[in-house]
Amino acid sequence: MAKLTVEIVTPEKRILSVQADEAVVPGGRGLFGVRPGHTPFLSLMEPGALTLIEGGRRESYFVAGGFVEVGNDKVLVLADAAEPVTGIDVEGARRRMAEAQERMKGMSSEDARFELEQATVRREAARIGAAGTARA
Repeated sequence: MAKLTVEIVTPEKRILSVQADEAVVPGGRGLFGVRPGHTPFLSLMEPGALTLIEGGRRESYFVAGGFVEVGNDKVLVLADAAEPVTGIDVEGARRRMAEAQERMKGMSSEDARFELEQATVRREAARIGAAGTARA
């Protein structure tokens, strides 16, 4: 039976290179699945959980956005940042999200730092959600 080769790469390093039966990716327009023989394409990724399925076993990684390229039974994930969901410090993520929300209260949407704080809230919320996939 054919397998996918899945690689997760960040600007700092290669996080992972494995074989899998299926990859479920947080695309720019929602989750999508990839299995061997999938049509080649390129997609944006939103922050969220990327799940790999191998022999019925699931393993999830948080990706902080980026791009994914699919072709020739290979899934190349070019992530802004990535980590196993089992390693996410949920309390730390909640704290960073609350701090960013607090800083946003004193800003208008035209403030130069508003978008940065908003991105922090979205990323930390996605990390908390991804961590929930490991506990489900």
